[in-house]
Amino acid sequence: MDADMKLKYPVYVPYLTGNEKKYVNECLDSSWISSRGSFIESFEKAFASYTGAAHASAVSNGTVALHLALLALGIGKGDEVIVPTLTYVASVNAIRYVDATPVFIDSFSGDWQMNYEELEKKITSRTKAVIAVHLYGHPCEMNKITAICKKHGLYLIEDCAESIGSSFESKMTGTFGHIAAFSFYGNKTITTGEGGMVMSNDAALIDKVNRLKMQGVDPMKRYWHDIIGYNYRMTNICAAIGLAQLEKIGEIVPKKIKIAGWYREQFEKNGIKCQETASNVVNTSWMFSILCPDASLREELMNRLLHESGIETRPVFYPAHTLPMYYNPADTDYPSAIDIGSRGINLPSYPALSEEDVIAIATEVSACIHSMKSTIA
Repeated sequence: MDADMKLKYPVYVPYLTGNEKKYVNECLDSSWISSRGSFIESFEKAFASYTGAAHASAVSNGTVALHLALLALGIGKGDEVIVPTLTYVASVNAIRYVDATPVFIDSFSGDWQMNYEELEKKITSRTKAVIAVHLYGHPCEMNKITAICKKHGLYLIEDCAESIGSSFESKMTGTFGHIAAFSFYGNKTITTGEGGMVMSNDAALIDKVNRLKMQGVDPMKRYWHDIIGYNYRMTNICAAIGLAQLEKIGEIVPKKIKIAGWYREQFEKNGIKCQETASNVVNTSWMFSILCPDASLREELMNRLLHESGIETRPVFYPAHTLPMYYNPADTDYPSAIDIGSRGINLPSYPALSEEDVIAIATEVSACIHSMKSTIA
């Protein structure tokens, strides 16, 4: 994007309308600005309480959260981990960080979530875990996935980077599996700038996470390190921002659901297909997404929206199995992921959008699509 281009509707803007400045100033005044301070424990306890989990550990980002989750479960060389190919690359990279092998699975064409009907076909004697990615805020079908994991004795990891506030059958994402990872990057539903959280109902797993994130230090002996660990801690300043954000989540999540509803109403009138929502979930629609009618039109559509209307968009994630480091020409059986990844577009989805804003964006999107379809007809 050109530096002098005026952006009317960014794809995302953090919602910093609460106590963020106040709490950060408290950190500065107290001099507790690094990885010690009262806000870290307060944020962990508040986040666990909000989601309904027993334990939470704040970390430096969402990718780190996934890495620690895999390490805490003892997953390593020789193990296979099943993961959707339609996901952000961090879900897959973390598997390679522990020297395990990602095994890809397709997604459903409607809600874009992991195709649990194909899950058992992917399980081998080396399979150790499944990562259920709640893509773009829509929960996976957790009853089916949980049952399959229990049947085969597999660990279940939830990647909740995009699903803060989402729920499946009235139960929050992140509370179904053995362990869960969250992200608080600047464009997430709540943010700490950079940050993440590992969550579990198993105290022993969180104890392991806490040791690993603090250079493997012995909790009973200061500066004694008996395992290899990492510097994956969250700062007190980030936790202060996170706590202030969490105080507003009762405002943020309902607004994002409203925004998604406004978009759907507009696009249904114009026959534009959106990511579908199942009837038994609360989908927070982290990034509200549509499908361009034809993959060949997507880049032109995004460019026209940006340069003619100041509307920023993003392509849906490229399926991980198509990326150079994971590409295998013999591994191609992911038709839904390929279709969604080639046609999907994320629209502006930040909480400050009004209904008038959403109508204006949807009108421009619909007009551009209609114009381009007429040209190639």
